[in-house]
Amino acid sequence: MDISVVVPLYNEEESLPELTDWIRRVMLKHGFSYEIILVDDGSSDKSWKVIEELRRGHEEIIGIKFRRNYGKSAALNVGFNAAEGEVVITMDADLQDSPDEIPELYDRIVNQQADLVSGWKQKRYDPLTKTIPTKLFNAVTRSMSGIHNLHDFNCGLKAYRKDVIKSIEVYGEMHRYIPVLAKWAGFKKIQEQVVQHYPRKYGTTKFGPGRFIKGFLDLLSIFFVGKFGKRPMHFFGTIGVLSFLVGFFITCYLIFEKLMSIANGSAYRNVTDQPLFYLSLVAILIGTQLFLTGFIAELVSRNATDRNKYHIEKMI
Repeated sequence: MDISVVVPLYNEEESLPELTDWIRRVMLKHGFSYEIILVDDGSSDKSWKVIEELRRGHEEIIGIKFRRNYGKSAALNVGFNAAEGEVVITMDADLQDSPDEIPELYDRIVNQQADLVSGWKQKRYDPLTKTIPTKLFNAVTRSMSGIHNLHDFNCGLKAYRKDVIKSIEVYGEMHRYIPVLAKWAGFKKIQEQVVQHYPRKYGTTKFGPGRFIKGFLDLLSIFFVGKFGKRPMHFFGTIGVLSFLVGFFITCYLIFEKLMSIANGSAYRNVTDQPLFYLSLVAILIGTQLFLTGFIAELVSRNATDRNKYHIEKMI
């Protein structure tokens, strides 16, 4: 199979018939073998009933329904597990992403050997309250991830080589950082394609301002897990040892200063009377706790079932 189109959706009953017809026209025009995976993320409207109706007579449409709303990441992860196509395309169900982009995305993966192609909605039809935070958010993500050639990490329209989506796990709010997850999994051929952005035709947006806070926290999680997930002692242990040594040497200095004052017969202050002593004590305690945290995390990591899970590209 050439292409799997994965569409996560939540309360999009009006747009589904138009979206599937549009995808079908593009696929037939270019002669692709394909499947459309519609993942209903616990919709409260008639979205699932619409999917059941669309599936009648169209075996290329696959419907997956959650019992409740789990979020876009969970929907994408389930869709990725079900996908069989050599190229996997993701797009939103609100008709703001154009299926006409699929042939070029497919070409970038198959003929230009890209691992992942992320859409960039260079001209957006969103209010400033959404576009300005998005630009700031993308700038921070580029800086922390090292993927400097992407302008819009959160664009729903993306294309993946099959190996990519089978090598990563999307959870929480991680759908915003799939390019980062792919990079940490060893897929470095990440490209960008300018895509058309259409105004929302039906319904209202499902995302509020809280997504930016959650997204930033998830970015920190990805950064930490990707860099120190299999060696947490390198992170906690290093900071812990440095903190302990700072506190230890300050304490030694205070004790040495007191002893020198006694030897010289000059006035002195007790070590415990000096505020610097308590700061050094706090540094020692924090350093000890961080070191123990790293030690415990190392034990957990070494006993994890995927401790030796690596992404192999070829084997002969």
